[in-house]
Parts: sequence; C-alpha cells; structure tokens
Amino acid sequence: MQRLASRILAVVAVFVLLVTGVLIAKSRTARKESVGPAQSKADLSIKELQLEEESGGVRWRLKADSAQVFEDQKRTSLKKVQVHVEEKTRTWTVTGEEGDLFQERKDFEVRRNVVMTSDDGMVLETSVLRWKGDERRLWTDVPVKITRERAVILGTALDVRMNEEATNVAGRVRATFNRGAAK
Repeated sequence: MQRLASRILAVVAVFVLLVTGVLIAKSRTARKESVGPAQSKADLSIKELQLEEESGGVRWRLKADSAQVFEDQKRTSLKKVQVHVEEKTRTWTVTGEEGDLFQERKDFEVRRNVVMTSDDGMVLETSVLRWKGDERRLWTDVPVKITRERAVILGTALDVRMNEEATNVAGRVRATFNRGAAK
C-alpha cells in the first residue's frame, strides 16, 4: 500500500514539474507587438469619398467616410455611406454603416442600420439594402420596416421594380394604419 502511495506521489510531482516548466518557458518567450494598423489588400484607400453621376434623368451623389478599391474584384468597399438620389418627381437618401459598390455592373449594397428616406415622408429601415443597376431593382431579403404618415408596414423581404413601378413586401406582412389628422 505504501508503495502505491509513493508511486502516485511521484507521478503527481512529475506532473507539477512539467506544468511549472511549461509555464516558465511560455512566460520567457518574446512577444510580437503590432507595428500599426493591419495592412489592407486594397489597391487604393480613400478618405472622405464623394462621387456624383447623372444619367437618364437621374442624378445621384455618393458620400463615404472611407473607401477601399479592389481592382481585381471591381468592387469598392465603403464605410459610413450616404447616397442621395434625385429624379424629376422624387428624391431619396440612403444611409448605412458600410457597403459595396460594384463598378462594372453599377450594383450597390448598403449594410448595417440602413435607413432610406424619401422627400414624401416615407422611411424604410432594414439591415441590408441592394440596388441592381441593369434591372433598376431595389431589394432586400431581410426584415424591413416602412413608415409613412400614419402607416407602418413590417415584412421579411422587399422587392421594388422601378421600371414596372411595382413594390412587393413579402413574408409575414403586418400593417398598421393609425387614425387621426395627417401632418
């Protein structure tokens, strides 16, 4: 019995020595410190980007706090995005925390806390909003909230076809209309 106890004690002692040795060795290794911000693989980085274009009777202005251009992907990644669009009969503004502009197709995506406001008082809120340039299609496949005057519409997706002047709110749609004087 005493032999068994001494063997267990010897195994525990060896284990403690191994753990102590590993801890001492780890504490003496040199630590690498970062030498600044992580390097970006972007071809070009821009602060305070402003783009403006007019075509087909539509004028749009894009502003972003920063942009990173990826030439091989034909994509520009944006931070703190604001897009202002003016047509003959209406204007609207889209804001979001980040987004991507795809140069070749003129497609656009805004993400995180996306809010679109129009000059007629409509407000659209979602987490992702996409524009498909060649189809003139505005859409999202995530929950959306639309408010205007006394109405609130909630849905799980949105599809706006500008050429057909058609809007579809999909999924489990909930609409609330409040009575009272309009503002």
